Amino acid sequence: MKSYLAKEQEIERKWYVIDASDKVLGRLASEVASILRGKKKAIYTPNVDTGDYVIVINADKVRLTGKKWDQKRHVYHTGYPGGRREVAYKEILEKHPERIVEYAVKGMMPKNSLGRKMFRKLKVYAGSEHPHAAQMPETYEI
Repeated sequence: MKSYLAKEQEIERKWYVIDASDKVLGRLASEVASILRGKKKAIYTPNVDTGDYVIVINADKVRLTGKKWDQKRHVYHTGYPGGRREVAYKEILEKHPERIVEYAVKGMMPKNSLGRKMFRKLKVYAGSEHPHAAQMPETYEI
């Protein structure tokens, strides 16, 4: 018996809306990453992008447990010598609240070109409105 391997043209993609209000960041991000990768589908193939599109709304209302709002920091490098930078999550919430969810999901995706392609199917919005009504997204409960 042969194993089934999904082909790019055979994949049927859906759109899901996830409300991040009062959801713990890590649990939300792992569920979103699983949907983006296509691991919830029976046709999952590791080397093919079989995932669906995900719209996350109310990203500004996501929860962090413990003292993470004060202690957790996003670390990045500018590419220049001595260019390591740290930003507290409280500051990110004030300026760009959607990036908190994006950073968490991106950390759970594969670190290769396929992972970057899958990550492009994530749409995050701080408020409850999104411009993807034409795609008729389904509500996904976590």
